[in-house]
Amino acid sequence: MAAARKGGLGKGLDSLIPAGKERKNSKDDREAVMVELGRVEPNREQPRKKFDEDALLELADSIKQFGILQPLIVQDKTDYYEIIAGERRWRAAKMANLKEIPVIIKSFTPQEIVEISLIENIQRENLNPIEEAIAFKRLLEEFHLKQDEVAERVSKSRAAVTNSMRLLKLTDKVQQMVIDDMLTTGHARALIAIEDPKKQYIVAQKIFDEKLSVRETEKLVKKIQAEKEMVSVKERIEDPRLDIIYKDLEERMKHILGTKVSINKKDAKRGKIEIEYYSPDELDRIIELFQTIKHI
Repeated sequence: MAAARKGGLGKGLDSLIPAGKERKNSKDDREAVMVELGRVEPNREQPRKKFDEDALLELADSIKQFGILQPLIVQDKTDYYEIIAGERRWRAAKMANLKEIPVIIKSFTPQEIVEISLIENIQRENLNPIEEAIAFKRLLEEFHLKQDEVAERVSKSRAAVTNSMRLLKLTDKVQQMVIDDMLTTGHARALIAIEDPKKQYIVAQKIFDEKLSVRETEKLVKKIQAEKEMVSVKERIEDPRLDIIYKDLEERMKHILGTKVSINKKDAKRGKIEIEYYSPDELDRIIELFQTIKHI
């Protein structure tokens, strides 16, 4: 694991939302205020897009009994409050028909908003693999962070961030299968090797339909790649441009040896040369010719 930046967001949400008894005397607790639920709206750029309805219902039941124990973190947008952390609690509060919810109003830069939303979801394991990969990519591209900087902020290894973003090489349909829990990240990583989008989706469906394990998927992908390579080699062997080259070589060797010469290709790298002779004397002549060439 990459070491978290001292005092930075990689330290976690505890630096923003103190927990337990310590919160009673915290500065954040004094800043918490009750606001109308209707004045709070989710952040459209929130990394998490999919919410488990059953889990929300359970949380809504808990909120009905005990209320919202941890305030949402929001930013004042003049006409409304935008959620920075706590959209799941907000959704559950709506299900519980609450009129007001506790919030902590803070000001953040756009980059901090993405980081906080990402960290909150990662710590609670709320993001599916594709949502997480998209969030990492946004930190890289929109805020021009390096991969090791992203890894530091979210307390993950650089390799974990890299492997996560590789999932975005999958076709959209396969990504959706990952989001829908039809494929695991192990299955998904194996499929990255298949570059053709249609083939990738067909194989993904086969994995789901036949309930293939990750190891079985890796073997299947290797087999597909090997077959693809064989087709590629065959195409190179049958390339008409190569035929012209080999015919020219045959004619040059025929001119040198004074007899028919055939070049037969086995694959792109191997083959054999056949030299014909029509009498013992002609064979002796060809051998003498090779011996002469050897001493040149």
